Amino acid sequence: MPGRGLVADPLLGSGPDGERPVRRGRIVDPESCGRLLGRIADAALGPDRTDSVIVLSHPVLAGAVHRNAARELLAGLGPTRVLVLSSARAAAAYAGPRDAGPLLVVDMGAELTEVSLLVGGRIADARQAETGLSDLDPATLPATLVGTVLDMVKSMWRQDRHGAIRGALRKGPVLAGGGALRPEVTDRIARCLGTPVRLADDPSTTVVRGAGQILSSVLRHGVTPAAASLPGRTR
Repeated sequence: MPGRGLVADPLLGSGPDGERPVRRGRIVDPESCGRLLGRIADAALGPDRTDSVIVLSHPVLAGAVHRNAARELLAGLGPTRVLVLSSARAAAAYAGPRDAGPLLVVDMGAELTEVSLLVGGRIADARQAETGLSDLDPATLPATLVGTVLDMVKSMWRQDRHGAIRGALRKGPVLAGGGALRPEVTDRIARCLGTPVRLADDPSTTVVRGAGQILSSVLRHGVTPAAASLPGRTR
C-alpha cells in the first residue's frame, strides 16, 4: 500500500491445529483462510469496501475448484471487483521485460516449484513440482532445486515446436520466490542454461508486487492484467 508497503497477517498458523490454511497452493481450510483474509482486508481496506478491487494470484496449474474456492472467500469480503491471474503473469508484470515476446518464469517457493512459458502475456506451457524449499535438505537444496527446474525446462523444450522456449532463454528467465534469494541457486541456473537471469529487487515478493503493479494499472488506466508490466534487471 502507498506509504505502508506490504500489509500481511502476522500469524503463520491460522488453522485449528496451527497449520496454514493454504498448502501446496490449495486452500485446505476455507474457514481459517476466510478469517485470515478478513483480518488482512480490515487492515488494508477498512470496513467500507464497496469500491475496492482485489487481485487474486494463484499457482499456474491451480485447478478450477481451487480458484473458485478462493473467489468465494474474496466475495465474502465485499469488493466490487476481483481480478484473477496466475502467479507467473504477476511475476512477469513486475520483473519481466516490456515486450510481449516469449518469457520463461521460474517460481521457487516454499511448497511449490513452477516453470511457466508465457507468449504474448499468456500461459503457453507450464510445469509444476509439489516440492519446495521447505521440503529440501539445506545441504543438498541448491543441487536438488536446480535439477528440478532444469528437468521441467527440458520437458518443455522437447514439446516446444515453435521455438518459444529458445527465444525465452535468449531473453533470460525471470526467477521468483525464496529460492531466487540464494546466489548458489541463481548462479547455477544461469550457468546451466547458459543465459543471464532476471531478478526483482526482492524475489520472494515478486508475485505480490506484480499483482500490486497490475492493480495500480487497472485502477489508474483501466488496462487489462496482461498489459501491465515493468522491466526487470538482469544478472
